[in-house]
Amino acid sequence: MSAVPLVSFITINYNQAQVTCDMLESTRLLTYPNIEIIVVDNGSVEDPTPLIQKGNYPNVKVILTNANLGFSGGNNAGIKQAKGDYFFLLNNDTIVTPTLVEDLLAPFAADSSIGMTCPKIRYHDHPTILQYAGYRPLDRLTGRTWAIGLQEEDKGQHDVSGPTYFAHGAAMMVKREVIERAGSLEDSYFLYYEELDWSARIRRAGFKIYYEAKALIYHRESMSVGKANPLKVYYHTRNRLLFMRRNVAGMTLIAFCLYYFLLALPKAALVHLVRGQTNYLKAIKDAVTWNLTHKVTQNGEIIPSVLLDKPYKI
Repeated sequence: MSAVPLVSFITINYNQAQVTCDMLESTRLLTYPNIEIIVVDNGSVEDPTPLIQKGNYPNVKVILTNANLGFSGGNNAGIKQAKGDYFFLLNNDTIVTPTLVEDLLAPFAADSSIGMTCPKIRYHDHPTILQYAGYRPLDRLTGRTWAIGLQEEDKGQHDVSGPTYFAHGAAMMVKREVIERAGSLEDSYFLYYEELDWSARIRRAGFKIYYEAKALIYHRESMSVGKANPLKVYYHTRNRLLFMRRNVAGMTLIAFCLYYFLLALPKAALVHLVRGQTNYLKAIKDAVTWNLTHKVTQNGEIIPSVLLDKPYKI
């Protein structure tokens, strides 16, 4: 690896060419000298290439998948063509800060056991409010975790860097060795929980996930899917179940299933029923059905192994 390793930025565009260009515009201010940027277009209605080329952004390559491969599949498509020593998976609805790359690379040089680094994330529209400063441990009963600092005003209370339990999918830098040993993102997730699953797999491979407080990005949260809709309900429900089936076992998994099917899901279904949201109820039913028809082996393999090349439709 060179003294100035190549960092491959990988970002996904899906019908948001101008948003992607806003992010690319912010990369002009990066002080790190050795990057390539791969924009993976996930089957947008319009090819974003002309608009991106018009911006004349340096070192940018556009990959057209001609299908919506989701967050997992789209990033994996970019990883396959990336040449870097490090891969930086970055949401297209983010704005970077000048020393971001150097700040995220520094922990790797200090500790060879670090496999992935993540920056502090603030909300773009509320630039003093935190979205992520690391993750808390997984609650094995509920199958949920919470970002440290979420919706707190950043007053320096989370300025201590260190290992954390999970990466945040909006911005995560991983070294090539990690992917060679732990693999890339699991395609079947498509959307949501994929970074939690990847983080768990990376930690099982012996690497640390590291929160770097000096690094900073701004995130335009939920621009792609929205705050609440049947698509989000489907993938959150389906992938929460899938994540637990792949990452816990025995009595822990049994306890989660009892909690989820006897309390959490009935409560959610009742809320949607009272509100007359029948499409939300269908999303929950389809999410459970997917899990009932896909077996997870002891090593985490999903059978049948289905690459979802089309987004879920309500």
